Amino acid sequence: MSEENISEDKSGQKPVKTQEVRIKEHNERILRTTIGCFMGILAGVLSFALIGDPSLPENSARGLIGILLLLAAIVFQKQIFLLMKIDVTQLGGKDWFYQGFMALSLWFISWTILLTVPI
Repeated sequence: MSEENISEDKSGQKPVKTQEVRIKEHNERILRTTIGCFMGILAGVLSFALIGDPSLPENSARGLIGILLLLAAIVFQKQIFLLMKIDVTQLGGKDWFYQGFMALSLWFISWTILLTVPI
């Protein structure tokens, strides 16, 4: 962050972010969350399309493919961030855990819905 976007507090303790910087960071967080959700839904739909119902006897060994698709969706998020010019150097472990959790949640929800709704 540049020095003109952050001004020092009068007590000199913690830098105060301007409204413009806070709005930019908020929009970037929303974009990252949207990407994580989209990747989870995409992994869930692909899991259903490639595997179908993993509880059936002929598909029992292919259930692991769904988990591998989820892991690929989590890993490819970083590449999408780089393509969209999102600075990934500022993301910590908590941020990456959140991205993975969002993908996991939406993957599970979308695949479960597709398995329970008759097509």
